[in-house]
Amino acid sequence: MKKYILSIDAGTTSSRAVLFDKNGKQISISQFEFTQIFPKESWVEHNAIEIWETQLKAIKDVVKKSKISVDEIDSIGITNQRETTVIWNKNTGKPVYNAIVWQDRRTAFICDQLKLNDHEELFYNKTGLVLDAYFSGTKIKWILDSDTKIRKLAEKGDLLFGTIDSWLIWNLTDKKHHVTDYSNASRTLLFNIHTLKWDKELLSVLNVPEILLPKVLDSSKKVGLIDKTILNAEIPICGIAGDQQAALFGQMCINPGDVKNTYGTGCFCMMNTGEKAVKSKNKMLTTIAWKIGNETIYALEGSVFIAGALVQWLRDQLNIIKDSSEIESLAKTVNSSGGVTFISALSGLGAPYWNPNATGAIMGITRGTQKGHIARAALEAIALRSREIIIEMEKDSGTKFNKLKVDGGASNNDLLMQIQSNFLKTNVIRPKTTETTALGAAFLSGLSSGFWASIDELKNIWKIDQEFNPIPNENDELVIKNWIKRIEKVQ
Repeated sequence: MKKYILSIDAGTTSSRAVLFDKNGKQISISQFEFTQIFPKESWVEHNAIEIWETQLKAIKDVVKKSKISVDEIDSIGITNQRETTVIWNKNTGKPVYNAIVWQDRRTAFICDQLKLNDHEELFYNKTGLVLDAYFSGTKIKWILDSDTKIRKLAEKGDLLFGTIDSWLIWNLTDKKHHVTDYSNASRTLLFNIHTLKWDKELLSVLNVPEILLPKVLDSSKKVGLIDKTILNAEIPICGIAGDQQAALFGQMCINPGDVKNTYGTGCFCMMNTGEKAVKSKNKMLTTIAWKIGNETIYALEGSVFIAGALVQWLRDQLNIIKDSSEIESLAKTVNSSGGVTFISALSGLGAPYWNPNATGAIMGITRGTQKGHIARAALEAIALRSREIIIEMEKDSGTKFNKLKVDGGASNNDLLMQIQSNFLKTNVIRPKTTETTALGAAFLSGLSSGFWASIDELKNIWKIDQEFNPIPNENDELVIKNWIKRIEKVQ
């Protein structure tokens, strides 16, 4: 009797494994952080071997502590930090370079060069993406260009590229499957989201050999079996999606116009646009949400690079809190941010600015500024950046959102959710399961394996935990005005 789905949630700061039952209830979770590597200013790397080892540890640990039999696991769904780039030797299994993380800005100069050569429109029309260091394509080019030996091996067919999903699947299946799904492929700058193929013209512009690339599969489809040595069972992998697309599915945003915002390391707001790839006039991204069978679903997305990472920065660099969970109680020690504005551009600015060179700032400090003011201003910064992208998305869609579904770790912060509701003048809805990224991967896997019969069955699983309604507050207008004026100064 199959009772559970195992979800692999390969995040930016940790490797997680989550077990869900038939009712979508989280049975057990294991999480292990891995090292964040900062070799130079604006460079961010991960050790791909460490990601694999911590993910393997999480998989084994979640099964052990849940005390279930592996025979009760129906299938595995995988969701991952997108755009992070790994290139490895298929013969040795070793990466040729550290994984270059989506936050990394080292390839901004390549993007600038592509813009000077009038390639911006070409890439946008084919991929739905702006030319930014965020995406995988320029990271691949950088690694290949960094060493002639690496490029020669790539051209010979000895190297493989993948986002973290591809890297994990290749290892989980004992090197049998080099694959990704449509949602992850659509974030590489190399995939044509209209023809649904790797694009030879874009590959040529970036000088990336096609032999390097994974096979692209549906988001809800049997990929292969994990190697028996891992859990002493050959469990099928049946779902793959990039983390934000998985969260969109996990929130059951399955109709055009449905919107969710995920508060993780960054903030990512996504709107389902159905089978139509909507072109943004306001520097949002057009992306593939998922492909199931003959149906390809598209989405509009706004990306904020720093959200929960801002709280980590206050913890690790400024030491004004010892644990991330303390930010809410510290922010509540004051009634307002006291005129302080925290510009959260610690890794440049994403949508709608797309300025990789923008830097962060704390403005409006006086002799009376306390830690609480800075903590509250940090929460306001997360909500204000989300507000900016949501407003642009509303312009693209021609609709005013009457509700916003939220998820991710920071969505458990009640004060932040209330601030978000106030700034947007919109109802903010938090589900009972805020681990919707992992839940979405589980849904995609279980849908493919037959664990769940249909999307209608999944709809009944999704439940509201709390709804935050806007509370009118004159001070909020002042906070917004200060933000608009001050963010211009960091660009």
